[in-house]
Amino acid sequence: MFVRKKRNKSGVISIQIIDKSSGKYKLVKTIGSSSDPFEIERLVSKGEEFIKETAGLKEFDFNNFDAIYAQVLTSVTSHKLVGIDLVLGKIFDEIGFNHIEDGLFKDFVLYRLVYPKSKLKTTEYLYRFARKSYSEDEIYRYMDKLYNTQKELVQQISYEHTLKVLPQGIQVVFYDVTTICFETDYEDDLRKTGFSKEGKHQNPQIVLGLLVS
Repeated sequence: MFVRKKRNKSGVISIQIIDKSSGKYKLVKTIGSSSDPFEIERLVSKGEEFIKETAGLKEFDFNNFDAIYAQVLTSVTSHKLVGIDLVLGKIFDEIGFNHIEDGLFKDFVLYRLVYPKSKLKTTEYLYRFARKSYSEDEIYRYMDKLYNTQKELVQQISYEHTLKVLPQGIQVVFYDVTTICFETDYEDDLRKTGFSKEGKHQNPQIVLGLLVS
């Protein structure tokens, strides 16, 4: 619907509401008529308000940004991140990890990649952004299950995929490097001051890791 100004032979302008949804012009309502410019503008505004009320249209007051933000935020009941599943989830499947039919395994792997925090923080992140509820105890129980029943399958899938990526063969593999600090001010041949994942750079420490060649 739209507002139309129609002038008659006497110069009087009629303000009308026209509907063209069927392909033909149809008079819905005549708001009024006048030859006074101010009255015509008032009638036009009245016609526009009629269209909004009839069609159920709502407008934002773009002069009041705080009210807009508040209105939008209060109407949001939940939100969910989908890019993790769309991007990393596709890579996860292409590697072959989808053969492990356990939803917790996939959730835990993907969300630890984008949010590498503690297991408790990971459960909070999963609930906040994916609406998936896991307890910390469930995570620990699953890690036992992963080690006891699925470890070899994970290793096999990883190895076979790596061979596809590196057809010339695997020469070096680094796995899970970590640091351990010592509460002492003295260095020796083993313990040296340097990078610490715990932020204790002032303490001598050693770096632990697994190297397969």
